Amino acid sequence: MTGTDRRDFLKTASIGAAGAVALNWKTAPARAFGANERIRLGVIGCGGRGKAVSGSFARLDNCDVTYVCDPDSEHAAETAAKLAGARDNPTPEIVRDLRQMLEDNKVDAVLVATPDHWHSPAAIMACNAGKHVYVEKPCSHKLREGRLLVEAARRNNVVVQHGTQSRSMELIRDGMQMLREGAIGEVLMAKAWNIQRRGNIGRAEPGDAPGHVDYDSWVGPAPYLPFQSNRFHYNWHWFHNFGTGDMGNDGVHELDYARWGLGVETHPSFVSGLGGKMFHDDDQEFPDTQQVAFEYPGGGSGGQKKMLVFEMRLWSTNYPYNIDNGAEYYGTEGRMVLTKRGKLELFDAKNRKSERRADKADSPLRSHQLDFFASIRAGSQPRADIEIGHLSASLCHLGNIATRLQRTLQFDPETEQVQGDDEAAALVQGEYRNGHWAVPQDA
Repeated sequence: MTGTDRRDFLKTASIGAAGAVALNWKTAPARAFGANERIRLGVIGCGGRGKAVSGSFARLDNCDVTYVCDPDSEHAAETAAKLAGARDNPTPEIVRDLRQMLEDNKVDAVLVATPDHWHSPAAIMACNAGKHVYVEKPCSHKLREGRLLVEAARRNNVVVQHGTQSRSMELIRDGMQMLREGAIGEVLMAKAWNIQRRGNIGRAEPGDAPGHVDYDSWVGPAPYLPFQSNRFHYNWHWFHNFGTGDMGNDGVHELDYARWGLGVETHPSFVSGLGGKMFHDDDQEFPDTQQVAFEYPGGGSGGQKKMLVFEMRLWSTNYPYNIDNGAEYYGTEGRMVLTKRGKLELFDAKNRKSERRADKADSPLRSHQLDFFASIRAGSQPRADIEIGHLSASLCHLGNIATRLQRTLQFDPETEQVQGDDEAAALVQGEYRNGHWAVPQDA
């Protein structure tokens, strides 16, 4: 792709958003920003991901990270100290209650890098406070609250960028352009995979939280469970109340660009999931093995009906194409293998292969953050706008529900409801802690 072609593509590369309304969306920013005016950012969540992403923000020009918030005072202090040493960033103020940060008019935007169960509640509150939001993946813990986040962003005219940073990787974007130009004909099927060997978390009993942790705030709006050492820092990913399993943790990245390349701009209508815990004998509640199929019927005629397949094995290092996670696209005139690990392989109709590698200087996280700030300044849609994020995160939720119930779901993309299955429908809505102040509400 030439430089001119790429620039033209980047202007319109929101392909994969949910329809023409999202593609044409343009917000009036909460307030106007000059080209060189510093954007003041608050950080909600100071675990491993929060430290890394906030540190990258602090190294950008014209960004001041002014607040950090975490119920673990040690994590908050470590992050504040790290940020204070980045470029000319000021020493951030530390708070335990995110509402204190959101009430400060000097905060322009926030990074939400909490456990999954806080993603949408914190992001919705930030939108309602007039803050722009960079929310880590998946943008929601439950499908319904993802829609509430989209509505909050639109209602408050703020930019919300989803943390699927592969959308800002040049190689991925070039691959999308090639697919749109017909490099493998009509793309009818895509497969995404997440293969890795994760550790056993063992078994534990409830106990007392460490003294430096405000555990009640950490649980927040989720149904309350007592502290347990192996479902706390990072391991919360593997429990229904707090995480979304590895389909929502790592798999969401591959599902996102697999869906993008497939060219579908809505939810699937049928979801079938199989799998479970086939290897790890421990307290994890999510599968270590999954096969999920999503069907997009379109109008039901040839060329409109499409399929997306997700494969996960968390006990293996035997990777497809020697890549631990990636996507493969099957077209009427060839196929493409694409991965955020930096490889693109193209096979023509006679299975002849061409290959290219990513530029090692390509930094998708930095590019994604720059795109977030550029969107705030321009009042434009970011590359991973929250509508795009919601569609991709919803695949994780639907896939997990289908696998958990071991059956096929019929889903209405318009109403975002499961049809004829009350048990699955209840999981789409999800449960919250009764009366908690951060429970998302319909407008």
